[in-house]
Amino acid sequence: MNRRPVRRRIAVAGTAVLAAGTLALGAGVAGADSRGKGDKHAKPVTKAQVLGLFDRWNAALQTGDPDKVADLYAKDAVLLPTVSNQVRTDRAEIVDYFEHFLRNKPVGTKVESVVNILDRDTVIDTGVYEFALTDHGTGEKSTVKARYTYAYEKQPNGRWLIVNHHSSKMPQG
Repeated sequence: MNRRPVRRRIAVAGTAVLAAGTLALGAGVAGADSRGKGDKHAKPVTKAQVLGLFDRWNAALQTGDPDKVADLYAKDAVLLPTVSNQVRTDRAEIVDYFEHFLRNKPVGTKVESVVNILDRDTVIDTGVYEFALTDHGTGEKSTVKARYTYAYEKQPNGRWLIVNHHSSKMPQG
């Protein structure tokens, strides 16, 4: 009895099943965005909208309420703040930072921005900003110029939140 045709049929059938599974997986991935959330028919975010996210954050600073600022950060966000050596990785640590920072009545102004739209749900805004500060003890005014990076992700509810925020004073020179 010749087993070659049976083996060939099994091999062909196995290959067909594997190909169908691969095709189905590929179609599912191609139809989704990078994290499988979001509406593929939604309009892409614009650079102007991304720049507006800083304005929203700066307005939250003006309230003087650290909780309102922390509300703009995702649950698992990372904050590498300008005037602290501590990496902040949860809401309590982020609130703690802003409790101290907001005492100086910061008002931010962007000097230079570069926006990268990575996909419908992920954007990066990086550049240089400066903060007008008022010392809460003496009333003395100062300006701090810093480099920044904000990484934002669009949440399932459609709200953009900060997932990573790095800010560091500009080097002297």
